[in-house]
Amino acid sequence: MSTITHPQPEAARFDTRWPETGTLVITAQGEFDAANAQELVDTSLAHGGRVERLVLDMTNVDFFGTSGFSALHALNARCAGECISWASVPSAAVARLLTICDPDSALPFYSDIDGALSAVQGEPRRLLKLVPETS
Repeated sequence: MSTITHPQPEAARFDTRWPETGTLVITAQGEFDAANAQELVDTSLAHGGRVERLVLDMTNVDFFGTSGFSALHALNARCAGECISWASVPSAAVARLLTICDPDSALPFYSDIDGALSAVQGEPRRLLKLVPETS
């Protein structure tokens, strides 16, 4: 009887850099699923009051499960609550999930790092405003 071995999934890794004061760029790599999706939020917000602008570079993410999408929504809410302007750049795996889970493009994703950096350094994104129905 032969044994089949399967390669272990690549663990999530993060690299951080500060291109300017208050601006944090986090490069996420590997695979994100239920076991580690919360790390995405925790790592992004680990620097407390030092972060005014956050760019999440996900171009090297190989797998992104639905729990990763939930983590992005949590990150979005936390950034709004802490007045952090944020944007992200998806990999093909992340973009596939976004087409299903975020068809209205509510989350701030851009095609490249320069676009994401420009977005967080510009005016804050406008939030949806609820308007009462008139009778």
